[in-house]
Amino acid sequence: MKKEDIKVVIAIDSFKGSISSKDAAIAIERGILNYSKDKVLIEKVIVADGGEGTVEAIVENTKGKYEYVEVSNPFGKKRKAKIGILKGEIAVLEMAEAAGINLIKLDDLNPYKTTTYGVGEMIKIVLNMGIKKIYIGLGGSATNDGGAGMLNALGVKFYDKYKNEFVPTPEKLRNLESIDYSELDKRLKDIDIHILSDVNNILCGMNGASYIYGPQKGATKKDVVVLDEILRKYSEILDEKLGVKFADKPGSGAGGGIGYAFLSLCNGKFNQGIDEILKMIEFEKIISDADLIITGEGRIDNQSINGKTPIGIAKISKKYEKSVIAIVGSSSKELDLIYQNGIDLVLDIINEPMNLDEAINNVKQLLEFTGEKAIRAYMLRK
Repeated sequence: MKKEDIKVVIAIDSFKGSISSKDAAIAIERGILNYSKDKVLIEKVIVADGGEGTVEAIVENTKGKYEYVEVSNPFGKKRKAKIGILKGEIAVLEMAEAAGINLIKLDDLNPYKTTTYGVGEMIKIVLNMGIKKIYIGLGGSATNDGGAGMLNALGVKFYDKYKNEFVPTPEKLRNLESIDYSELDKRLKDIDIHILSDVNNILCGMNGASYIYGPQKGATKKDVVVLDEILRKYSEILDEKLGVKFADKPGSGAGGGIGYAFLSLCNGKFNQGIDEILKMIEFEKIISDADLIITGEGRIDNQSINGKTPIGIAKISKKYEKSVIAIVGSSSKELDLIYQNGIDLVLDIINEPMNLDEAINNVKQLLEFTGEKAIRAYMLRK
C-alpha cells in the first residue's frame, strides 16, 4: 500500500430479508470506486452476530467448507440445511437453517406448532462426523418451544399426566407432566457447544422469549401470555430435576428459548455472537493497517449497543483509533449511545421518499450511492 493510499475495510452485516453481508459489501465497494479507483484499497469482510449469515461469515473468513445435510424444518418437513466445517473438527451451525422464520410463509406463522427438532438432527449429524466443537447461531428462529424439540431429537422424552409420550411442540407442552433425559445423547458430555447470540434475554417473563420475540413469530397479545406460561411450566419441571434455575440465566430466552435447552442439558456456553465471531476471524489483524471501517446493518438505534454487529465492530476499531461509519437501512432519531460506543457517523441509505418494498428492491443501488457518500464524508477530514 502506497503511503498516500487509503485502506477501507467494509464489514457490514446483512439487512434481514433484503441483502446478505457479502452482497452489501460489494454494493458499497462499487460506490467507493465511483469516487476513486486509484487511491482507495478495499477489503471486504463478511460478518454476522449469531443471526442470518453466521455460517457464511465464519466459513468464508477461515477457509472452511460447507456441507449440506437433511433435517426437519419448523413444521417437520425435510429440507437441506447448510453447515460449516472448520479443520475437520469444528462445526458451525445456524438454528435458522432448520427452525428459521425465513423457511415459513408469513401466513403460516404459528408459534404453537413450530419445533426445533431439526436443530437436534443437525447436532446429531455433526456428532456422527466426530466433531468435537460446535458453534451455533441462534438468530432468526420461527420457534418458541424452549428447545424442547431439539432435546427430543437428542433423546429426551416428554410425558403427559397419563404417562403418554409426545412430540413437544408448544401446543403439546401444555400437557407436560414429566421429562426423562436419561437417554440424552451421551456424546454431548464430550463436546464444546458455543452459543452465538445477539440477545441475552431470560426464558420467561416480560423480558423473556415469548413476550419479546413471540409477536414476530405470529403470536397475539393473548398468545404470548399462554406461551410464556408453557415455557415456565416446562422449565420449572426441568430446573427442579437439575437443581439449577437455568431459566433465569442470561441467554436462556434466545432463539425462542432454545438457549435454555443448550444451557440446561447440553452444557452450552453463552457468547456474545459478534464478539466471538470477530475473534474467530481475527478481525483485529484485518483492520490493523486500515484508515476507515465501514460497518452497518438493516436498523440501528440505541438498543443496538446490546450485542449488534456495528457496535462490536466499532469497539474493536476504536482500540486502534480507526474512523467508523455505519451504513444502515434506517436509524432512530436518538443515537447518542451509538456515538458514545465508537460509531463516528451513521448514514441511512434512503435518499428519497419510498416504501419498504421499494427500498428492498433497490437496496443494492442505495448501498452503492451511500458507499460513495461515506468515502466522500471521510475525505473531508483529509
